[in-house]
Amino acid sequence: MRAAAAVEAAIRAATGEGFQITACRPVGGGCINLAYVIEGGGRRYFVKTNRAGLADMFGAEARGLAELESARALRVPHPVATGKSGDASFLVLEHLQLGGSGNWAELGVRLALQHRKTADAFGWMRANTIGSTPQVNTWTENWPSFLREYRLGPQLRLAAENALGGRIQRLGHDLLGQLEAFFPGYAPLPSLLHGDLWGGNAAFTASGEPVVFDPAVYYGDREADLAMTELFGGFGSAFYAAYRETWPPDPGHAARKNLYNLYHILNHANLFGGGYVGRAEDMMQRLLAELK
Repeated sequence: MRAAAAVEAAIRAATGEGFQITACRPVGGGCINLAYVIEGGGRRYFVKTNRAGLADMFGAEARGLAELESARALRVPHPVATGKSGDASFLVLEHLQLGGSGNWAELGVRLALQHRKTADAFGWMRANTIGSTPQVNTWTENWPSFLREYRLGPQLRLAAENALGGRIQRLGHDLLGQLEAFFPGYAPLPSLLHGDLWGGNAAFTASGEPVVFDPAVYYGDREADLAMTELFGGFGSAFYAAYRETWPPDPGHAARKNLYNLYHILNHANLFGGGYVGRAEDMMQRLLAELK
């Protein structure tokens, strides 16, 4: 593992206790980072590493996990330390033994409770990333304006830089000009969002407690989190029933679901291209058709 000595020093500084790595094994860390489980003196940590230039990405992730912790709703891996050394940066997290077959209804209830933590405006205290894409979170009082300026608009501009022009840009221009039409009589609260809540970023501990991780935190419409849970397979009927019972979504949620998920499909189009480009175009075409 790169920067092992710096990781040890960061853990000692954060915990006030001695620590030396005696075992290190690589584990799955997604498509962006390298990840390891390290052990020493009876303690175990989960460590992500990447190049030194991405240290701020890890800093934002650590701060986002702390923000989610502050809601006292969903369990997250506690951030221990961040740092960089030489050509590497790192994030040290509490190690959680995942793989239990937990209660999806409890996950729904706890997510609704997390969404009860609100701010005075939409956005967050700092920029972060969605995947490896920069995500700007400038505080904004108006939700459609936030979507236009800091979510959909930047993805469309990035698409243009990636030579994804033509139809995707024409449809995007038309859609951005009509965002307010998706919110008749609906003014969402700025709720604390996980921001990247698909099935791969939620699990259960060995004891069955629901856990979420790898966030892209900001304060926004809670429906954005709910929409993404359905994007890549869904969380199951018990999750949605429990969420609705705890805090029913607005009746217009179904009409806005594709609008919120468009952000993530555009991001995938920018990161991976391929079929995501056509999927984004089809989503925008359908969204515009709903306004006629």
